[in-house]
Amino acid sequence: MTAQDHALCSHCLLPIGRRAMRLTVNGEACAFCCYGCCIAYQVKHGKTEEWEAAWLLIRLGVGGFLSMNIMLFSLLLYSDAFSGADAEMLPWIHLLLWLFATPAVIILGGPFLREAWLHGMEGRLTSSALIVLGVGAAYFYSAFATIEGSPQVYFDTATMVLMLFTAGYYLDAAGRARAARDLQPLLAAESEWATVVIGDGEYRRPVREVDAGVLVRVRPGERIPVDGVIMEGESHTDEALLTGESRQIAKGVGSHVIAGSINLDGPLLIQSRGVANATRWAQICRSVRDALIRRSPSQRLADNIVGVFVPIILVLGIGASVYWAQHLSFDRALLIGLAVLVVACPCAVGLAAPMATSLGIGRLARHGCLVRDPAALEALARIRLIAFDKTGTLTSGQARVVAIDSDGTSADAVLAHAAGLERHSEHGLARAIAAAAAARGLEPVAIHDVRVVPGRGIRGKSDGRIVAAGSAALMRELGWSLTPNLAEHGRQREASSHSVIYVGWGEQAYAALSLDDTPLPEARSTVEALRRRGVRVTLLTGDLPAAAVRIAAAVGIETGDIEAGLTPEAKRAALGRRRHDHGMAAMVGDGLNDAPVLAGADVGIAVGSATDLAREAAAVVLPPEGLRTLPWVIDVARAVRATILTNLAWAFGYNLIAIGLAMVGVLQPVLAAAVMAGSSIVVVLNSLRLERLPEPVPSAAAESAPASRSTATSNQKAA
Repeated sequence: MTAQDHALCSHCLLPIGRRAMRLTVNGEACAFCCYGCCIAYQVKHGKTEEWEAAWLLIRLGVGGFLSMNIMLFSLLLYSDAFSGADAEMLPWIHLLLWLFATPAVIILGGPFLREAWLHGMEGRLTSSALIVLGVGAAYFYSAFATIEGSPQVYFDTATMVLMLFTAGYYLDAAGRARAARDLQPLLAAESEWATVVIGDGEYRRPVREVDAGVLVRVRPGERIPVDGVIMEGESHTDEALLTGESRQIAKGVGSHVIAGSINLDGPLLIQSRGVANATRWAQICRSVRDALIRRSPSQRLADNIVGVFVPIILVLGIGASVYWAQHLSFDRALLIGLAVLVVACPCAVGLAAPMATSLGIGRLARHGCLVRDPAALEALARIRLIAFDKTGTLTSGQARVVAIDSDGTSADAVLAHAAGLERHSEHGLARAIAAAAAARGLEPVAIHDVRVVPGRGIRGKSDGRIVAAGSAALMRELGWSLTPNLAEHGRQREASSHSVIYVGWGEQAYAALSLDDTPLPEARSTVEALRRRGVRVTLLTGDLPAAAVRIAAAVGIETGDIEAGLTPEAKRAALGRRRHDHGMAAMVGDGLNDAPVLAGADVGIAVGSATDLAREAAAVVLPPEGLRTLPWVIDVARAVRATILTNLAWAFGYNLIAIGLAMVGVLQPVLAAAVMAGSSIVVVLNSLRLERLPEPVPSAAAESAPASRSTATSNQKAA
């Protein structure tokens, strides 16, 4: 007997056997012994979307049973089965239909009546009002006809219209519940609990109460609730929720872990490194919630149109009934008016934008891309120009040794002496030199009596000789001459905006180290991918023109699309000029001085390593090392906008045609309701296609990094 055979139903706690029903409810995997337990559990424990879908399914089942019986007897009436000697049974059949129809109308129509009443109290007419008026007219007309003994009743019309609309609403709610289940892990940061270790005891605490320095125990299979450092244990983590990367990452003592990732195979003791509500997971949670609450321009437009559309349809429905009453019987004219009200119900219009937008925002959030406003998603789809900042956006933002020019001394000897000095310094260039030496496996030369010479470099002693690294001015101050060849190399490097450090010992300068900020491995492919999508790319930077030209050439930006030496205000003005020439423009940046231009762009995009101010000013935030996802983000935005436009075109186009057919008497109310429900289903299915969009291109940085280091090392050795 397997472990599965011992599993219990999540609702009734009976054994589930081999054919269990499995469903994710509130982000938790559940198993059920039967479909009834599955529905009951969702009603009792499900969040809004799941609860709504489950209740609709229950109403659909009860209402369907009653409606099918009504349809059975109605078909007998339409076939004149109760004629001749059986005619005396006709009033009793009508009464039986009335008895079946009354609970069906209450069960199926109750939600529509409640919604119409609440909106009516606010002075608004919505699609529910059309349904209530149409169904109510058919039901009460049939009730009066039953009392008066009229041969024509339309209880089947009233109940089947409600059945079809409820079926459409159920499919809509099921689609929303599916989208909500996909988003549940992203939105759970604020409701998570953590196992806090205090002394020898473990206590469950809400994650919002966990502060920096607190020890948290995370068992295998649990989601890590805090950002922190592993103090005890080894495991693998899955960070797909935040980065979109499906690969497992090995973690051990001293490794950093991020909140929202899953601990896969080993218990961990983690020390929190910050307040729980400041983690990236919590930021994603807040951003997604805020974005889903806001309404996009397409949604607002659709809402405004529906607000005008519903009163017009009421007038058209009444007008159609009045007109046809002069040519047909009253009951036939009533059915035509009812068909107009039913077929024009703007359910599909109301779903057209919200569902596509929610799915798009959720898809981006699952890959760590935050969208603060749905309007930004729609604007991003129409972007024709993207301007990049340089440092920290297209480049790593950290200096690296890119060349070693010497007069014949080996590069390893130069780096070993330089690293021996620079390990005593906290300067950014010093760290770059130490990293270059470590990459070659060099042991720094032991140097003592180290002294920093402000603004010029650093000096010390080794084996009784002075060792120095710094500017040409420091070399001259020490009385050390530069060979003509070395001096020329240094001038050329400085003219290209490289930082140059001369290294010497024993009263002679032996080499010049060139350091520079290097382009990100994915920068060029990102620029090329944007161009293939018809987006013009430009570089706006505050750096020197020579550095801007060099980086632009490396990533594939044309010389005419470069503006350098810009202040923050000048960047904003430059973007405004280019927007005037090329159309809607986005700005990608990460620095403090990028905040004004990010806020002034049609869409401001901040990279994950951006400063807090830049992130707050941006409408879209990419994940760390997420520049490669930018073309994919644009693809998703375009797909969302295309889906919204397709949904709206279908919904409005369908309504116009269907209303015309209903007004000339071609559509019966039941057929009109079926077509209306079908329209909503088409919109839902069209929106769900967004879930099948391709994934972003995997990062090549990790794969190319070893090769890049190897190439850089070879180049330095050759130099």
